Amino acid sequence: MEESQGRRNSDAGGAPTGVFEDLHHVQSRQGFIPATELERIAERRGVAVREVHTVASFYPYFRLKPPAPVDVRVCDDMTCHLYGSHGMKAELERRFAHQAGAVRVRDISCVGRCDHAPVVTINDRYYQNLTMEQASRLVERELATRESGEEATDGHSEPPRTPGEQGIALHCNPYVDEQEHYRVYRELVQSGDVDGVMARLKEGELRGMGGAGFPTHIKWDGCRKSRGERKYVVCNADESEPGTIKDRFILQYLPHMVIEGMMVCARVVGAQYGYLYIRHEYELQAEILRQEIERARAMGLLGNDIMGSGFSYDMEVFVSPGGYICGEETALMEAIEGKRSEPRNKPPRTVNEGLWHSPTALNNVETFLHAITILGKGPEWYKGYGQGAPGVKFVGVTGHVRSPGVFEVPMGISYRQLIEEYAGGALEGKRIVGFAPSGPSSGYLPAELLDTPLDWDKVKALGSMLGSGAVVVCGEDACMLDMALTAVRFYRNESCGKCSPCRIGTQKLVDLLEAWTSGTVKDGDQQMLKDLSAVLRMTSICGLGQIAPAPIQSVMKHFPEVMREHLEERFCRAGICFGGVGR
Repeated sequence: MEESQGRRNSDAGGAPTGVFEDLHHVQSRQGFIPATELERIAERRGVAVREVHTVASFYPYFRLKPPAPVDVRVCDDMTCHLYGSHGMKAELERRFAHQAGAVRVRDISCVGRCDHAPVVTINDRYYQNLTMEQASRLVERELATRESGEEATDGHSEPPRTPGEQGIALHCNPYVDEQEHYRVYRELVQSGDVDGVMARLKEGELRGMGGAGFPTHIKWDGCRKSRGERKYVVCNADESEPGTIKDRFILQYLPHMVIEGMMVCARVVGAQYGYLYIRHEYELQAEILRQEIERARAMGLLGNDIMGSGFSYDMEVFVSPGGYICGEETALMEAIEGKRSEPRNKPPRTVNEGLWHSPTALNNVETFLHAITILGKGPEWYKGYGQGAPGVKFVGVTGHVRSPGVFEVPMGISYRQLIEEYAGGALEGKRIVGFAPSGPSSGYLPAELLDTPLDWDKVKALGSMLGSGAVVVCGEDACMLDMALTAVRFYRNESCGKCSPCRIGTQKLVDLLEAWTSGTVKDGDQQMLKDLSAVLRMTSICGLGQIAPAPIQSVMKHFPEVMREHLEERFCRAGICFGGVGR
């Protein structure tokens, strides 16, 4: 997490914030945040200690106790789970049990590197594509360097790049070279043709690419028509759901298009300030974005009276202190305001009352990107790129495939084409048994449905969703019930706890599935699951609790034979459950 919110207090016009920066400075110096420092921060800010503590204790980035000298965290969400991270964590715990005071091994939620699974962090450095022996050697080396007083510095991440670098050719990019960047925005500022922009976005049928699929022009128009002295634009780059990696790619290679999309949105809705909210694990991408914003500012495209038009707008990168719940739009806004990231009750809608109670237009990274695609290349080009469905889609494909990664594909191609033609097909000698169209929120579909097209409505008709395009492929070595349990554990771990249906219900779901995968089945269990799922859907404040039952419900619907074998025969064809090798 970097110091990135310095201008907010003076320029944004919102309530004074900065508590995250105070906490970050202490933790960066001391490795954690002692109680005495919480008291100093509270005194300096003129608030009660409990107000600072309630924020610091909420976010996983902050530590209120000293970490172990060697702090090992293993991702066990979806793709990493498919590559044996559960067993890796257990073996690391066994090997270093005699050094419990020096080595601590624990879980970490998905860190957005699913195409390099399994992923382990050691003292906040990321290591990817690890085998068990490699992980063990890294821990041993860290122990040795700690004893010698040296520092290990070779965590694996993406290769560095410079702002403006094209990287690779992408069809959605309307610009031939760097000199053309921000052409769409320049033309809008000069012409003021807001109605024309809205008409082209509507014609291009742009939807929210973060998962909801809501028409973008309707959201922008709602914010545009809302009354307020100040308005804001927010880009949600938090992508914390397991399997979701496309935004990381876009922000690295097309940062100018995302930033320009926010700038165009600001001009359309009449916003004065914007925040690009990014997860703290994306350090490289955050730095790229900061440099790109400075480049735009140096070009005279940000600030006061832009291009002599009378329009003023500025923006910054806001680094999240962590937590999947921050992906919920109102929880994200609470975090920007320096509070606990807990979802708000709705209504009001955020286009009417969002950040600091002001009208706010919030969209996903890919939505802002494709706004520039449509405005720069034309609605007809955008719609025509698809094959039976309009548009371009960035999709991350991970799991049991030969070439995991992020791919720019035409909407309308089938999941089978996506996996075989882009991701290299299933691992050699392995048969695909199921796949998640978009991480755990979409649930799981059987291999028989791989010919389903990437089409919002056709995937929805299956009781699933196209979502953010986080495709996770499960081969025959996977147990679909075990995968449902893994997904539900993620939701349990990431619940903010604000509402009791989610806080209690997700734990009940985990308890039930753990019993089923260990051989304990009681009469009435399936009815309990049905009732519990209904309560979660109807009474949870936000989407996390509402969607938490989706993984197990989908497995029960689409994999009835797997469920029958587990519940009636106490048999797991993958050899994972009932004390098998995978658990």
